[in-house]
Amino acid sequence: MIITRTPFRVSFFGGGSDYPAWYKRHGGLVLSTSIDKYCYVICRYLPPFFDYNYRIRYTKREETKTIDEIQHPSVRECLKFLDFYQKGVEIQHNSDLPAMSGLGSSSAFSVGLLHSLYALKGKMIPKRQLAAEAIFVEQEKIKECVGSQDQVAAAFGGLNKIIFNERQEFEVTPVIVSEGKLEALQKHLMLFFTGFPRYASVLAAEQIKAMGSNEKQLFGMVQLADAAVDMLCSDNDNIEHFGELLHDSWLLKRSLTAQITNSVIDQAYDAAISAGALGGKLLGAGGGGFMLFFARPELHGKIREALSNLLYVPFHFEQLGSQIIFYSHDDYASNP
Repeated sequence: MIITRTPFRVSFFGGGSDYPAWYKRHGGLVLSTSIDKYCYVICRYLPPFFDYNYRIRYTKREETKTIDEIQHPSVRECLKFLDFYQKGVEIQHNSDLPAMSGLGSSSAFSVGLLHSLYALKGKMIPKRQLAAEAIFVEQEKIKECVGSQDQVAAAFGGLNKIIFNERQEFEVTPVIVSEGKLEALQKHLMLFFTGFPRYASVLAAEQIKAMGSNEKQLFGMVQLADAAVDMLCSDNDNIEHFGELLHDSWLLKRSLTAQITNSVIDQAYDAAISAGALGGKLLGAGGGGFMLFFARPELHGKIREALSNLLYVPFHFEQLGSQIIFYSHDDYASNP
């Protein structure tokens, strides 16, 4: 049996520039961090006592004889990709946070599943390969309209500057931040759940269609990502400038399509700003899910009161990325 633990991510700047339709032409840059909220994948060879070969448990339960019958697209395509045709497999998914909420949950699952399946075959693969193959499965096999940052963040972990170039390659550079500034950044951040999920791929498709008319905004969002990295690495810059950059980035992001925000999100954002937040953003493609705010720690209580209709979710940064946290040899693995 294999159990993997794969972190979700908070994307600060540059989201939208990680879509292949953009970075194949212009390149892209994202600043993001993984957080201590996780996706867990439990995987083992299925004992040979059943009249089916694949048992999948997530929000649904599937029991099928063939891989092609599996409805869950990531499970189906990952099993195909790694050629799990000869032996039955059982897969179970658990999560700390709800799906479709803007924290990269679907890509965290794909990364964790590939990690588990490779381990089941007795193989350990580098983080870069894990991220690249998760991108390939989601974009090329499933044909989802998803970007490339979530898979990288889930596989590598940590606070990173991620560069995407025109050759569809990515470069992951850990952001070197003093311990004091990193702690200050963490203490200034607040995460709230708006209470309604959305399908990121549908909203992403709208954003991709509109890229031609949004070039100025996307270039601006990349520039803000660069500025945020420079600010974090500087010995002199005030940490509060990070919140101001978040606000500028949100104004650009919300102008990409009308579906990114709505009256509920706008009201929550305005309430947080009125209560003292310096900036914030809706995480993910838009339409709902989690909102991130940046504010002085002494104002957090006031902001929580102003957003009492939303669920406050404490979190911390994490550094490890996708990990195998349990491995046990299974006798059934040796059976033909």
